[in-house]
Amino acid sequence: MKYLCLVYFDPALLTSMSPSERARLDNDSMDYDEELAARGQLVVAEALQPPKTAKVVQARAGKLSQTDGPFIETKEQLGGFILIEVPDLNAAIQVAARIPLAKHGSIEVRPVAKVERTAP
Repeated sequence: MKYLCLVYFDPALLTSMSPSERARLDNDSMDYDEELAARGQLVVAEALQPPKTAKVVQARAGKLSQTDGPFIETKEQLGGFILIEVPDLNAAIQVAARIPLAKHGSIEVRPVAKVERTAP
């Protein structure tokens, strides 16, 4: 089953780190991705640009609106994701617990829903 691990952390964390601390975190993250890939559990993992680069898009009554950045006021922001394929939720939680940013933020683990086309 596929699970999405949403990686939340305070973006200020990255700017507060020394270059060597940031390099270690980046390398630890890439090493963990490689470990998951070697075990056949990694579907895809990506870091996201800072929240200030985000656009929130809505379509209402045939009209498109967009606003800059995330619209929620919270310290932690979505900073990346890892899509994994493991047997069950317990295995997904074990994978999430070892994501290097789990030491600094929060990892939301969510099962991927299967949406199938139905006849109208």
